[in-house]
Amino acid sequence: MPKKNSKNVVEDIRVGTDSILPEKDLIKKLESGKKLKIKLGADPTAPDLHLGHLVVLSKLRQLQDMGHEVIFLIGDFTARIGDPTGRSKARPPLTKGQIEYNTTTYFEQVAKILDPSKVSVRYNSEWLDKLSCDDIVRLCAKLTLAKLTEREDFSSRIKQNISVGFHELLYPIFQAYDSVVLEADIELGGTDQMFNLLLGRHLQEQFGQEPQVIMTMPLLEGLDGVKKMSKSFDNAIGLNEPPNEVFGKIMSTSDEMMWRYFQLLLQKDLSDISHMQERIAAGNLNPMGVKKDLAHEIISRYWSEDEANSARDTFESVFQKKDYSKAQEVTLPADVPALVWIVDLLRTLGAVKTSSEAKRLLEGGAVSIDGAQIRDFGAEISWQPGMIIKVGKHRIYKLR
Repeated sequence: MPKKNSKNVVEDIRVGTDSILPEKDLIKKLESGKKLKIKLGADPTAPDLHLGHLVVLSKLRQLQDMGHEVIFLIGDFTARIGDPTGRSKARPPLTKGQIEYNTTTYFEQVAKILDPSKVSVRYNSEWLDKLSCDDIVRLCAKLTLAKLTEREDFSSRIKQNISVGFHELLYPIFQAYDSVVLEADIELGGTDQMFNLLLGRHLQEQFGQEPQVIMTMPLLEGLDGVKKMSKSFDNAIGLNEPPNEVFGKIMSTSDEMMWRYFQLLLQKDLSDISHMQERIAAGNLNPMGVKKDLAHEIISRYWSEDEANSARDTFESVFQKKDYSKAQEVTLPADVPALVWIVDLLRTLGAVKTSSEAKRLLEGGAVSIDGAQIRDFGAEISWQPGMIIKVGKHRIYKLR
């Protein structure tokens, strides 16, 4: 098979991306023949990654398979500041203990997508902790306030007379400085990171380096089909969740959203997606069957084929055949009282993580016990073995 030229390689890289800036610089870097340094930064703001992270991680794996050096940067220093991207107010900074806890499962999850033997893992505390006041002043002198306030979220808050903390201005500066220290050739991120990535390119030029190419990836919408997938929005599917839960959550997405998942998580060609849509419109393809195929393929790729087969079998038995003998069985801890607050019960089941999530589900009529809908946030439940609890469209628990 003939070797692809750099323009053909760029075409392969472009698939699934939102933008590559500037593309001519990418071609130039590829034609140099050197192994490029590909940077992806992630602040450990939560202990678990979710399917939204797969969009950029899958692109990183593609570049890794092309023989380039992947640098997975843990922003353990910048997480103490808190990324203000998309925020209407300052994000509460994390403590060092929270950051350490959140990083413990990162590598296990990232290894589902990347080849861990070919990843350089770095922490930006390695260099940012060592900056003196003099270093920080010299670093800040390379940027202007006008440059920093070009950021949409900063400028919007200023126009609305909403305060912007000085520490928030430091966040994009430090993230950009990471690219200088690592001498990154390419940096990846979501479309919401465009300003930060461009600032890294700008700062590299200020330090006399060849500026990085920036590559932005589309943001995957969460289960609500509106906001980007995020733990903080209670609309995420975590990479550490049980396959049965994942299958059910994917099945709860809208028919419209499943095409986004096909495109961004499985890299399906748009022509293939259009063909499936045409067959559904003509009545030759069942949309539920297509969605089950989607869930099965995602779990096969990022968990295992055996777990995907089991999850599909369980879903069809419980939700289509109403065979609750295959519902997820849960043994409640001995300290759960005979009369328990509905929110505590849902937390114990693992169905929710926060009271706000429970309230949203209850008020939306998404919780039922033995077929009876529960809407009262303050309800107390007298539980017993064999009780069937349904949460949302596709999560069913059987107490034992």
